[in-house]
Amino acid sequence: MKRITSTFITMSILSLCSCSVVKQQKSDASSLTRDGKLWSSLWQQQAAEYKALCYQAYNSARIQLDEVLKNPPSKPLAVVTDIDETVLDNSPNAVSQALKGRDFEQSAWYDWTNKAACDTVPGSASFFKYAASKGVTVFYVTNRDEQEREATLRNLEKYGFPFSDNEHLLLKQTTSGKEPRRKDIGSTHEIIMLIGDNLSDFSSVFDKLPMEKREAVTQENSKEFGRRFIVLPNASYGDWENSLFKYNYKLNQQEKEKIILEILKKE
Repeated sequence: MKRITSTFITMSILSLCSCSVVKQQKSDASSLTRDGKLWSSLWQQQAAEYKALCYQAYNSARIQLDEVLKNPPSKPLAVVTDIDETVLDNSPNAVSQALKGRDFEQSAWYDWTNKAACDTVPGSASFFKYAASKGVTVFYVTNRDEQEREATLRNLEKYGFPFSDNEHLLLKQTTSGKEPRRKDIGSTHEIIMLIGDNLSDFSSVFDKLPMEKREAVTQENSKEFGRRFIVLPNASYGDWENSLFKYNYKLNQQEKEKIILEILKKE
């Protein structure tokens, strides 16, 4: 009788553990999507290759800036830059969300940016200080919104980024498209360079395109990259990811994982 009871208890424990594992697997939003964010953030935080690519981008920017300054246009010169993953590094927020089994959440993002705790993207502060020293105005065109203004300026000021003021920080207002803000800058300045991690940071010709069309338009503009368009690496998020899901922001992580597995090339 004692042996039967012991066996029964053991079987019950195993059954409960099994149920717990199944429940945990079902409640885990999506291991593929979650782990992808963790791996991309790990690369961004720890890989010397990531840092090398950032230095390469900003070194190219400096070379191009010096070329323009040899024969500058008559209008005041400006460089337009994105902020997130171009100037400031938000990978800690991506890690925290992934570890919770969650994707981007606006409330969590606000909590993060309000801390003004972002580190800098390698090479960014040095380049923009150099541009300012040459008389070039820097405009920060970002899709952060108005409630993030004070914290964003505080974060930029922490590292001594030039032109960290309300006049030169252009936040999202009515649309995420950046072309109207670029046109406003272009009315008073000659934009000699655009810097970002997302193709829509450079021109409206890249905005909200399907995946295949993005590649074609990139090819058409290939000569601009490394010259007027300076691209920073971002494997975590952006329109490259949104285009995979046809800009359907209502998909859950399981639905995203299904699409990812369908489009990946395999042997």
